[in-house]
Amino acid sequence: MGCPWAQGAPRGAGVPGDGVLPGAGCPWVRAVPGCGVSLGAGCPWVRGVPGCGVSSGAPGVGGLGVRFAKHLSYLQALFKALGFFSVNCLDQHVEKSPDRVALIWERDEPGTAVHVTYRELQDLTCRLANTLKKYGIQKGDRVAIYMSVSPLSVAAMLACARIGAVHTVVFAGFSAESLAGRIMDSGCKAVITYNQGVRGGRTIELKATVDEAVKNCPSIQHVFVAQRTDNKVHMGDRDIPLEEEMTKADPTCPPESMDSEDVLFMLYTSGSTGKPKGIVHTQAGYLLYAALTHKYVFDYQQGDVFGCVADIGWITGHSYVVYGPLCNGATSVLFESTPVYPDPGRYWEVVQRLKINQFYGAPTAIRLLLNYGEEWVKKYDRSSLRVLGSVGEPINKEAWQWFYQVVGEGRCTLVDTWWQTETGGICIAPRPSEEKAEIIPAMAMRPFFGIVPVLMDENGEVIEGNDVSGALCIAQPWPGMARTIHGDHQRFIDAYFKAYPGYFFTGDGAYRCPKGYYQITGRMDDVINISGHRLGTAEIEDAMADHPEVPETAVVGYPHKIKGEGAFAFIVLKEQTARVDHIKEELKAIVASRIAKYAVPDHILVVKRLPKTRSGKIMRRLLRKVVTEQSSNMGDVTTLDDPSVVKEILDAYQKYKEKNSS
Repeated sequence: MGCPWAQGAPRGAGVPGDGVLPGAGCPWVRAVPGCGVSLGAGCPWVRGVPGCGVSSGAPGVGGLGVRFAKHLSYLQALFKALGFFSVNCLDQHVEKSPDRVALIWERDEPGTAVHVTYRELQDLTCRLANTLKKYGIQKGDRVAIYMSVSPLSVAAMLACARIGAVHTVVFAGFSAESLAGRIMDSGCKAVITYNQGVRGGRTIELKATVDEAVKNCPSIQHVFVAQRTDNKVHMGDRDIPLEEEMTKADPTCPPESMDSEDVLFMLYTSGSTGKPKGIVHTQAGYLLYAALTHKYVFDYQQGDVFGCVADIGWITGHSYVVYGPLCNGATSVLFESTPVYPDPGRYWEVVQRLKINQFYGAPTAIRLLLNYGEEWVKKYDRSSLRVLGSVGEPINKEAWQWFYQVVGEGRCTLVDTWWQTETGGICIAPRPSEEKAEIIPAMAMRPFFGIVPVLMDENGEVIEGNDVSGALCIAQPWPGMARTIHGDHQRFIDAYFKAYPGYFFTGDGAYRCPKGYYQITGRMDDVINISGHRLGTAEIEDAMADHPEVPETAVVGYPHKIKGEGAFAFIVLKEQTARVDHIKEELKAIVASRIAKYAVPDHILVVKRLPKTRSGKIMRRLLRKVVTEQSSNMGDVTTLDDPSVVKEILDAYQKYKEKNSS
């Protein structure tokens, strides 16, 4: 049946059942349709984790496994439904509790929440699915979704899953060029979008961006256009009014039968090269992992209102706004606005009005709101909150303490979660654990069930013991892991398995403290994390290279008080010019147009030359030392073609800094 543990698991990774047929010791147990092993017989979720169901206090389990048997009914019910993805997120709940609220859409306009029941979401999904089928979309076709957060955008994702189409959601802040690149790489047949988006009181021209993008995308046959505002937009020959078609469609749509390893979605994320990579997630394993982590990391209980304020254009929105919560029959909040619209109390007003129990957001937003003071938080009743969560980047201690003490009143569990687009779901977090187990501020701490983290040294050897730092790798496969990069499996192997053979390399560094807990220390490659969004520095460099007067660029990340990291660009001009400020503005406009506004460098410094090795490679680590003001510890510079370039750049940086401060 395409079981990854039997056919696709890396050899020699210590995976139970690796190389055997499904049903013969397969650790997936019944997660794969047709797998005949009974639950608990080799199951990694019950006994496969060291100590789980065997003894208490095992590493990474914290004694939870001893009591795990009480959760078997939940696991058994979850495993049985995994053959039909859309059924598991909709139909099973419609059958049991059709009027339970599935989604609460907190629209950009304050105080205008829309409640959508599971029955209503199923109707939306089926009508949209039948509309897609009417226009030739079928199993295996790719569909781009370029929409702001709404019940209809969630239904678009579920509709694709229901008919076996592969969706690729593109964040509705990306430029036309970025959208076109993703459409062309994935070979999308259709785009689903809104006429316009609304965010922070501003109108965003989504359809106009799509029109510009699809000019260069011959694979696009249809553009389905929904109405978020009353404003009219241009409608061409391939444009289809979505709601109009949905009113004519049948409200029932039998789900397509899917194999456990059929592709569910692709989501593009940045790498250390300029080209974004289409991360591929499949059906059963991804949903299993999203649902389990949602339930156990956040202590989700039936009846809770789960508030993840991420956009559906990112993996957090996929796993913890849509798929994890809906699989568990939860009520999930869709947040369309911004943390400061119409004022910095927006999050907490929503918590009070919707009685949110779990609040999951980015450190960037917390750092931003911290600057506005406590009064905006304390103005609202937050007694409904039970669990707070942080996602997207490491959270600093000041922001953690403010989140915990001010927002959570010192009584809410705060989980600093670490995971990636490639992992599908949370891998390291303070919970689950023993009841009342310690939580160390600003530390992810404990691996989730089945996750075996290891730290590697520069020689590719496993670092043993505690109070050590190294490259964070994962030692064995887990259900939610990405399966490949669309169209380039070799790049997948090179990016994640080549650096440390036999291990999955996360690209992050980590510290294992004396107690054995994990703290993420940041990226180890040329990827920066701006406001929780991973972005390859090469992407920014490629965009800036389009400027005719800028032959060379190098971009590095630097600590930013609000965004976590910002982009700092070093550029070399073809010749001396008085147009320096004008060129800088042109470069910023190019980056905003080619990628997105959040990718625009905060600083652009003109230098005579870049630090290069004799082979021509730019030594970005030296530039990082300059902008983080660690010039006293430059390390080995003997491989530079001309070591005097370091002083040149330091002098230029100092002058730039003095000019800005004045």
